[in-house]
Amino acid sequence: MPAPGGTPADVGALRVLIVDDGAHRVSLIRDELTRQGHVVVGVLDSAIAIHDCVRSLVPDVVIVDAESPSRDTLEHLATVSATHPRPVVVFSEDPSLEPMQKALAAGVASYVIAGLNPERLAPVLQVAIARFEQDRALREQLGHAQAKLTERKVIERAKGVLMRESGLNEEEAYHHMRRLAMDRGQRLAQVAERINEAHELLRPRR
Repeated sequence: MPAPGGTPADVGALRVLIVDDGAHRVSLIRDELTRQGHVVVGVLDSAIAIHDCVRSLVPDVVIVDAESPSRDTLEHLATVSATHPRPVVVFSEDPSLEPMQKALAAGVASYVIAGLNPERLAPVLQVAIARFEQDRALREQLGHAQAKLTERKVIERAKGVLMRESGLNEEEAYHHMRRLAMDRGQRLAQVAERINEAHELLRPRR
């Protein structure tokens, strides 16, 4: 995906999928995107097929043009966000707070109210891409932190097994696992998981 920020030229040519959710202004959006050098890879009459289209057409950005985003549209966008995340821009004529909140919860990166001005398309796309990339980076950091926490719990459990079953103290148990990991060319968490699995297999069933 092109890097966000700067002028429209900096963004580069984007592959854009457009969804008509009742506003029927997609021709205006398509013409302006084409004028700016972007590629419209598809125009959908509804969001029903959006998941399959995102998977097959691999757009850089999805634009939804709506009077007010429907519940079905938001549900389909949430599915895409969970499986094939993309920056999503919603143009809506509904100033109500509730649909905007639901759209953001569904993974929409930019929600523009009464703002379908062709001249605004470029900066709106830039903001959506930047926000999407920022959110993705935060999710990756969170996932990494959660994985580290899970590994730490596995290692602590394995240390406890060695201390109980082999009479080692905490430091000895840790260094024993470190030596096993180095000898086998594995990560410490992998060795710890094997110790925990072996302990479960050998533990008598009640």
